[in-house]
Amino acid sequence: MTQKTITNQYNTELHYQIINLCNSLELSLHDNILGSKIYTNYQRVALIILQMRSGKALRKFVNELVESKWPKWLGLKELVSKSTLHRWMKKFKMVDLREFLDQTTSLSKPELMAIDATGFDSWQRSRHYEQRLKQFGVNDYKMPFAKADLLVDTNTKLIHDFVIRIKPRHDVLGAKTIINRLKHKGVLILGDKGYDSESLHKLASTNGNLLYAPVRDFKVNNPKGKHRKRCANGNPLYSMRNIVESVNFSLKSRFRGLRNKIPYMKKREFAWKIITYNLEKLAEVIYSLIRNSFWDKTVAT
Repeated sequence: MTQKTITNQYNTELHYQIINLCNSLELSLHDNILGSKIYTNYQRVALIILQMRSGKALRKFVNELVESKWPKWLGLKELVSKSTLHRWMKKFKMVDLREFLDQTTSLSKPELMAIDATGFDSWQRSRHYEQRLKQFGVNDYKMPFAKADLLVDTNTKLIHDFVIRIKPRHDVLGAKTIINRLKHKGVLILGDKGYDSESLHKLASTNGNLLYAPVRDFKVNNPKGKHRKRCANGNPLYSMRNIVESVNFSLKSRFRGLRNKIPYMKKREFAWKIITYNLEKLAEVIYSLIRNSFWDKTVAT
């Protein structure tokens, strides 16, 4: 019988969240029966998340891993190599990563969400030489970037869904995919003027949710469509949409651009970054609860 539970004692809040994620998904310790069992799936997931959180290149992360306590906490038999860690990233498909993401938000019951699109650098470039090119008059050299749509819970700031495209696409296309996948009902979704589309409003209403997006200023006093007319009256909760902007800024500050060159690997890399962000948010919640309880006991004594 395959063991599906992990009994390691966690040493940090993030370590606890990684163990909880693997246990909730019932990951088997090993995928093979007769082959080598040096690393478990729990160790693979943990090391990928740690590498994403570090923001370092694979080679540098592996070289500095021995200087930390994580090999001991994870119970590693051998230190991982750069190529092995890269193969593990190929191992998990997007279907698996979306299951990981859904598990990080399984306890959340959102009532107010926000959606927004932003661009991420999809090529590692030198800022110094970029400025040097401008000094020589080369200003039309456009670097590629990926277009990402995020759906965020404004209460917990957890990312519930995302769409990543290698080339620029209209905001409505990503929003339709996200709204179709949204499992929650009775949610008010806030968006900017880029999501002003009557067909998008109808799709959200069909799925049992409500979308609010300001009407684009076309100097039309009476916009077409009943949903767009509703949005023309404004919404008192629209200021909460700024939270998704803060999440976008946080992602760009922590993870910078995408390092992989192959399109499907860029999507998997971005998915791992989102999972890492959610686990860090959950770890912050646990830390704040522990700190507040300790403070309450101190004040009581």
